[in-house]
Parts: sequence; structure tokens; C-alpha cells
Amino acid sequence: MAPEAGPRGLLLDWGGVLTSDVFVGFQIFCKEEGIDPLRVRDLFAADPDGRQALVELETGVITEPEFELRLAALLELGPDRATSLVDRVFGSIVAEEEIFEALRIARANGIRTGLLSNSWGIDRYPHDQLPELFDAVVISGHEGVRKPDEAIYEIAIERLALPAGQIVFVDDLPGNLKPARALGMITVHHTSAAQTLDELEQHFAMPLRAN
Repeated sequence: MAPEAGPRGLLLDWGGVLTSDVFVGFQIFCKEEGIDPLRVRDLFAADPDGRQALVELETGVITEPEFELRLAALLELGPDRATSLVDRVFGSIVAEEEIFEALRIARANGIRTGLLSNSWGIDRYPHDQLPELFDAVVISGHEGVRKPDEAIYEIAIERLALPAGQIVFVDDLPGNLKPARALGMITVHHTSAAQTLDELEQHFAMPLRAN
């Protein structure tokens, strides 16, 4: 069982935490498509049209096929290469099994678990498995709001039914951690599975590795 003192909730991002590095995946996609390896990253980080398309996708304003057409145009790939474009973007990104195992161990030991994810289409999650993994699920495409808007963190806190100060939130993007800290959550900047597991084991005072 979870210790009486210390955090009682574990809130996780999906892409880049429960999966391998999405930015490495973007680079692999770019190389496979014959474009600059940093083009997708830069498009979402600095290009106003790229950022707007991403925000609209993540908040459910546009559908995945609509996003694919806009992304293909921004990447100058042409509409004929828009079909299944998101599948190709995520083609090399795989589950981070060590973090999934830690999630299961934590939940089995009485820690409340939650998902807080900016979505690239709401169907890109194993919805049949989510109830087995999480006590609370907050996906931006369902909520109409995305990280780092404070409102989506407040939804996650409410669904976890814990005070913010008893929740540890893990994300791979520092900008997504800032609002969580402002609300009182404990934050972990995910850079590798080993580093995150070390920090989580310290916070929860329990082993979270299978062996």
C-alpha cells in the first residue's frame, strides 16, 4: 500500500513519457519523407500556421484528416501524401514499457493514476486499456483545452480527487510543467525512463521497477 505521508497521485503525459521521444520520431519521419530533419519540430515551435494547426488539432477544433491536409501543405508534400500522414509521423514512436510498468506498480500499491495528454486525434489511444491503467483520463481533444492552459490541469486535479500538492506530474516539455507547479503539484521533467523512475521512486518511497 502507498505510504500515508507523501504524494498519493501520479499524473502522466502520454507522448514522450509513456512513449519514446516524439522529437526523435519527428526527425525519423522527416528523413523518410526527404525533408530537413528538424522541419516538423521547427514548424510547431516557431511557424504561426504550424502552431495554429497543432492547437486546433489538439483541442478538437479540426479532425485528423483536416490536420493532415494542412500539415502536408506546410511541409510542401502535396495533398497526395496527406493520407495517413499522422501515422507516418508516429511510425517510429513506441511504448516506453518501463514507464508503463511503473504506472501499474504504483496503481497496485494504492497510488491514484491519471493521464493528461495533448492529443493528436482522440482515437490514438488504447481506450480499451485506459481504465485498467488510470483512475482519471484527461485528453485535450475531448476537453477542448490543451496544456499549458491551467484549466486542463484543474480538470485533472478534480478527476484524481486529490489535493494538487499530493500529485506528481510527469511531462517531457518543461513548459507544460510550469502551470502544474503553479497549482502546487510536484513535477518531474522526463528526459529518460531511468531518470524519471529514480525521481518517482524517491517521491513515492517505493520501488517502481519490475526487477
